Amino acid sequence: MSAWTARVLTLFPEVFPGPLGVSLAGKALEEGVWALEAVNIRDYATDRHRTVDDMPFGGGPGMVMRADVVGAALEQAPDCGPVLYLSPRGAPIDQALAKRLAGGPGVTLLCGRYEGIDQRVLDKHGVDEVSLGDFVLSGGEIAAMALIDACVRLLPGVLGAESSLEEESFAGGLLEYPHYTRPAEWQGLNVPEVLLSGHHEKIKAWRRAEAERLTRERRPDLWKRFAAGER
Repeated sequence: MSAWTARVLTLFPEVFPGPLGVSLAGKALEEGVWALEAVNIRDYATDRHRTVDDMPFGGGPGMVMRADVVGAALEQAPDCGPVLYLSPRGAPIDQALAKRLAGGPGVTLLCGRYEGIDQRVLDKHGVDEVSLGDFVLSGGEIAAMALIDACVRLLPGVLGAESSLEEESFAGGLLEYPHYTRPAEWQGLNVPEVLLSGHHEKIKAWRRAEAERLTRERRPDLWKRFAAGER
Protein backbone atom coordinates (compact mmCIF):
# COMPACT_ATOMS: atom_id res chain seq x y z
CA MET A 1 0.00 0.00 0.00
CA SER A 2 1.47 3.37 -1.02
CA ALA A 3 1.89 6.19 1.48
CA TRP A 4 -0.58 9.05 1.73
CA THR A 5 0.80 11.66 -0.66
CA ALA A 6 0.63 15.45 -0.70
CA ARG A 7 1.55 16.79 -4.14
CA VAL A 8 2.02 20.56 -4.24
CA LEU A 9 2.20 22.54 -7.48
CA THR A 10 3.99 25.79 -6.77
CA LEU A 11 6.38 28.41 -8.13
CA PHE A 12 8.44 28.03 -4.96
CA PRO A 13 9.09 24.32 -4.33
CA GLU A 14 12.10 25.22 -2.20
CA VAL A 15 9.87 26.32 0.68
CA PHE A 16 8.77 22.71 1.24
CA PRO A 17 8.75 20.83 3.52
CA GLY A 18 9.35 23.84 5.78
CA PRO A 19 7.57 23.27 9.11
CA LEU A 20 6.22 19.99 7.77
CA GLY A 21 9.73 18.60 8.10
CA VAL A 22 9.86 18.87 11.89
CA SER A 23 8.05 17.42 14.91
CA LEU A 24 5.43 14.70 14.37
CA ALA A 25 4.82 15.46 10.69
CA GLY A 26 8.55 15.47 9.97
CA LYS A 27 9.12 12.20 11.76
CA ALA A 28 6.23 10.58 9.90
CA LEU A 29 7.65 11.92 6.63
CA GLU A 30 11.04 10.36 7.37
CA GLU A 31 9.40 7.06 8.28
CA GLY A 32 7.40 6.95 5.06
CA VAL A 33 3.98 7.27 6.67
CA TRP A 34 3.28 10.01 4.14
CA ALA A 35 5.05 11.46 1.13
CA LEU A 36 5.53 15.01 -0.12
CA GLU A 37 6.13 16.01 -3.73
CA ALA A 38 6.76 19.65 -4.60
CA VAL A 39 6.30 20.28 -8.33
CA ASN A 40 7.78 23.43 -9.84
CA ILE A 41 5.14 24.95 -12.14
CA ARG A 42 7.85 26.98 -13.87
CA ASP A 43 9.33 23.76 -15.25
CA TYR A 44 6.34 23.57 -17.60
CA ALA A 45 6.87 26.98 -19.20
CA THR A 46 7.95 26.62 -22.83
CA ASP A 47 9.74 29.89 -23.60
CA ARG A 48 13.39 30.62 -22.81
CA HIS A 49 12.42 33.01 -20.01
CA ARG A 50 10.24 30.33 -18.36
CA THR A 51 7.30 32.73 -18.28
CA VAL A 52 4.36 31.59 -16.16
CA ASP A 53 2.14 34.69 -16.13
CA ASP A 54 0.69 37.34 -18.41
CA MET A 55 -1.55 40.42 -18.32
CA PRO A 56 -5.25 39.80 -17.66
CA PHE A 57 -7.71 40.03 -20.54
CA GLY A 58 -10.04 42.96 -19.95
CA GLY A 59 -7.35 44.96 -18.22
CA GLY A 60 -6.75 45.48 -14.54
CA PRO A 61 -3.83 45.36 -12.14
CA GLY A 62 -1.39 42.52 -11.67
CA MET A 63 -0.68 39.40 -13.66
CA VAL A 64 -2.45 36.07 -14.09
CA MET A 65 -0.87 32.61 -14.14
CA ARG A 66 -1.16 31.14 -17.64
CA ALA A 67 -3.57 28.33 -18.45
CA ASP A 68 -1.13 26.51 -20.74
CA VAL A 69 1.65 26.39 -18.14
CA VAL A 70 -0.45 25.48 -15.09
CA GLY A 71 -2.51 23.07 -17.15
CA ALA A 72 0.60 21.24 -18.33
CA ALA A 73 1.82 20.91 -14.74
CA LEU A 74 -1.51 19.45 -13.65
CA GLU A 75 -1.69 17.04 -16.58
CA GLN A 76 1.77 15.67 -15.84
CA ALA A 77 1.13 15.22 -12.10
CA PRO A 78 0.10 11.62 -11.28
CA ASP A 79 -3.31 11.23 -9.70
CA CYS A 80 -3.12 11.10 -5.90
CA GLY A 81 -6.55 12.32 -4.85
CA PRO A 82 -8.62 15.47 -5.38
CA VAL A 83 -7.08 18.64 -6.79
CA LEU A 84 -7.62 21.71 -4.60
CA TYR A 85 -6.70 25.31 -5.36
CA LEU A 86 -5.81 27.45 -2.33
CA SER A 87 -7.82 30.62 -2.86
CA PRO A 88 -9.46 33.28 -0.63
CA ARG A 89 -12.70 32.76 -2.57
CA GLY A 90 -12.79 29.06 -1.76
CA ALA A 91 -14.80 27.16 0.83
CA PRO A 92 -13.30 27.37 4.34
CA ILE A 93 -10.89 24.59 5.26
CA ASP A 94 -12.25 22.70 8.26
CA GLN A 95 -11.64 19.54 10.26
CA ALA A 96 -14.19 17.61 8.22
CA LEU A 97 -12.25 18.31 5.03
CA ALA A 98 -8.96 17.28 6.66
CA LYS A 99 -10.52 14.04 7.87
CA ARG A 100 -11.98 13.29 4.47
CA LEU A 101 -8.67 13.90 2.70
CA ALA A 102 -6.71 11.90 5.28
CA GLY A 103 -8.97 8.94 4.58
CA GLY A 104 -8.02 8.90 0.90
CA PRO A 105 -4.81 8.35 -1.08
CA GLY A 106 -3.70 11.97 -0.76
CA VAL A 107 -4.28 15.37 -2.29
CA THR A 108 -2.91 17.62 -5.02
CA LEU A 109 -2.68 21.26 -3.97
CA LEU A 110 -2.41 24.07 -6.47
CA CYS A 111 -0.71 27.21 -5.15
CA GLY A 112 -1.45 30.41 -7.01
CA ARG A 113 0.50 33.67 -7.12
CA TYR A 114 -0.05 37.14 -8.54
CA GLU A 115 -3.78 37.81 -9.17
CA GLY A 116 -4.53 34.11 -9.45
CA ILE A 117 -4.82 31.36 -12.06
CA ASP A 118 -6.59 31.43 -15.41
CA GLN A 119 -10.13 30.20 -14.68
CA ARG A 120 -10.07 27.79 -17.63
CA VAL A 121 -7.56 25.54 -15.85
CA LEU A 122 -9.83 25.24 -12.82
CA ASP A 123 -12.89 24.56 -14.97
CA LYS A 124 -11.25 21.96 -17.21
CA HIS A 125 -9.75 19.96 -14.36
CA GLY A 126 -12.71 20.27 -12.00
CA VAL A 127 -10.58 21.94 -9.36
CA ASP A 128 -12.28 22.84 -6.07
CA GLU A 129 -11.20 26.00 -4.29
CA VAL A 130 -10.53 26.06 -0.54
CA SER A 131 -9.54 28.90 1.76
CA LEU A 132 -7.55 29.20 4.98
CA GLY A 133 -9.64 32.18 6.06
CA ASP A 134 -11.11 35.54 5.14
CA PHE A 135 -7.80 37.22 4.38
CA VAL A 136 -5.36 37.34 1.48
CA LEU A 137 -1.89 35.76 1.42
CA SER A 138 0.87 36.36 -1.11
CA GLY A 139 0.44 32.81 -2.39
CA GLY A 140 -1.05 29.45 -1.57
CA GLU A 141 2.03 27.83 -0.04
CA ILE A 142 1.36 28.70 3.60
CA ALA A 143 -2.26 27.61 3.30
CA ALA A 144 -1.14 24.38 1.64
CA MET A 145 1.20 23.63 4.55
CA ALA A 146 -1.60 24.22 7.04
CA LEU A 147 -3.95 21.86 5.23
CA ILE A 148 -1.29 19.18 4.83
CA ASP A 149 -0.44 19.35 8.53
CA ALA A 150 -4.13 19.04 9.45
CA CYS A 151 -4.35 15.89 7.33
CA VAL A 152 -1.06 14.27 8.29
CA ARG A 153 -1.75 14.37 12.03
CA LEU A 154 -4.88 12.29 11.37
CA LEU A 155 -2.99 9.50 9.62
CA PRO A 156 -2.64 6.26 11.61
CA GLY A 157 0.56 6.14 13.61
CA VAL A 158 1.41 9.85 13.45
CA LEU A 159 0.11 10.89 16.87
CA GLY A 160 1.46 9.06 19.90
CA ALA A 161 -1.96 9.03 21.59
CA GLU A 162 -4.68 8.38 19.05
CA SER A 163 -7.31 9.00 21.76
CA SER A 164 -6.33 12.69 21.86
CA LEU A 165 -8.01 13.10 18.46
CA GLU A 166 -11.34 12.31 20.08
CA GLU A 167 -11.26 15.25 22.48
CA GLU A 168 -9.60 18.06 20.54
CA SER A 169 -11.40 21.00 18.98
CA PHE A 170 -14.05 20.21 16.32
CA ALA A 171 -13.92 16.44 16.94
CA GLY A 172 -17.44 16.47 18.42
CA GLY A 173 -18.62 19.78 17.06
CA LEU A 174 -17.26 21.76 20.02
CA LEU A 175 -14.11 23.70 20.79
CA GLU A 176 -11.67 22.01 23.15
CA TYR A 177 -11.79 22.56 26.91
CA PRO A 178 -8.93 24.41 28.72
CA HIS A 179 -5.79 22.52 29.75
CA TYR A 180 -3.64 22.87 32.89
CA THR A 181 -0.43 21.27 34.18
CA ARG A 182 2.12 21.77 36.98
CA PRO A 183 2.61 23.84 39.02
CA ALA A 184 -0.86 23.81 40.57
CA GLU A 185 -0.41 27.44 41.63
CA TRP A 186 1.32 29.96 39.36
CA GLN A 187 1.57 33.70 40.03
CA GLY A 188 -1.53 33.60 42.18
CA LEU A 189 -3.55 31.62 39.65
CA ASN A 190 -4.77 28.16 40.62
CA VAL A 191 -5.76 25.10 38.64
CA PRO A 192 -9.53 24.42 38.98
CA GLU A 193 -10.07 22.22 42.03
CA VAL A 194 -12.08 19.64 40.12
CA LEU A 195 -9.01 18.72 38.06
CA LEU A 196 -7.12 17.89 41.25
CA SER A 197 -9.97 15.84 42.72
CA GLY A 198 -9.21 12.54 41.00
CA HIS A 199 -12.95 12.17 40.39
CA HIS A 200 -13.04 11.15 36.74
CA GLU A 201 -16.76 11.62 36.17
CA LYS A 202 -16.69 15.14 37.65
CA ILE A 203 -13.63 15.99 35.56
CA LYS A 204 -15.37 14.70 32.44
CA ALA A 205 -18.48 16.77 33.21
CA TRP A 206 -16.38 19.91 33.87
CA ARG A 207 -14.50 19.52 30.60
CA ARG A 208 -17.72 19.06 28.68
CA ALA A 209 -19.26 22.14 30.29
CA GLU A 210 -16.16 24.20 29.52
CA ALA A 211 -16.14 23.04 25.92
CA GLU A 212 -19.75 24.07 25.54
CA ARG A 213 -19.15 27.43 27.24
CA LEU A 214 -16.18 28.29 25.05
CA THR A 215 -18.02 27.28 21.90
CA ARG A 216 -21.05 29.42 22.80
CA GLU A 217 -18.86 32.42 23.60
CA ARG A 218 -16.27 32.23 20.85
CA ARG A 219 -17.93 30.42 17.95
CA PRO A 220 -21.69 30.98 17.95
CA ASP A 221 -21.78 29.56 14.42
CA LEU A 222 -20.41 26.23 15.68
CA TRP A 223 -22.68 26.29 18.70
CA LYS A 224 -25.73 26.82 16.52
CA ARG A 225 -24.84 23.75 14.45
CA PHE A 226 -24.06 21.70 17.54
CA ALA A 227 -27.31 22.68 19.26
CA ALA A 228 -29.20 21.69 16.11
CA GLY A 229 -27.62 18.26 16.20
CA GLU A 230 -25.34 18.84 13.21
CA ARG A 231 -21.81 17.37 13.27
